[in-house]
Amino acid sequence: MGNVLVGARRRDERGMTTAEYAVGTVASVSIVSVLISIINNPDFQKLLWELIQTVFKVVLQMFAGS
Repeated sequence: MGNVLVGARRRDERGMTTAEYAVGTVASVSIVSVLISIINNPDFQKLLWELIQTVFKVVLQMFAGS
């Protein structure tokens, strides 16, 4: 009787693994699509460009002061 329960558990776990892969795939695609929409936003691009310029200015000032 113990073997019957072990066999039943193994069958259930195989289906659950497939469901977990499906949920993981959907979650990954959703996160990537949100990131792409954020990156394509002009306001975000402007903010990112200003941040990069500020970092370069700070680094250049540090080396100029040395």
